Amino acid sequence: MDSASGACNACGATGTALMKVSLGKDFFGRTYDRLSPSTDQRPQWYCEGCSMQKNLQRDFRDILGEFDKLTAGQISILSAQEEFQRASLRLREIATILAGVAVHFSFLNAADVSQLIGRMHSTTMQA
Repeated sequence: MDSASGACNACGATGTALMKVSLGKDFFGRTYDRLSPSTDQRPQWYCEGCSMQKNLQRDFRDILGEFDKLTAGQISILSAQEEFQRASLRLREIATILAGVAVHFSFLNAADVSQLIGRMHSTTMQA
């Protein structure tokens, strides 16, 4: 938690449990570690809603990065049809969740998610 205020670093909510997702797996199962001093110079703490949106942002970023590799002709996890379909489904889930969220923060733009869904769909249509 923000030791100075005990507030969510995104929305400023106070009086609620705050979370910090620092260890785990990304969307493709790769390990990430934000607890290492070199990668977590400014820890951020989030309320439940902001934490959920932050996790959606991470999944979106993971998928976008792999899709950019794929379209650039580089080795990508999305080269496997199963992973491509799983990522496409996750993007649709993210879009649905964002459409139902009353408060929008700057973590993730629904238009960016829709654009990537369209790009991925057009890629499958060309294949």
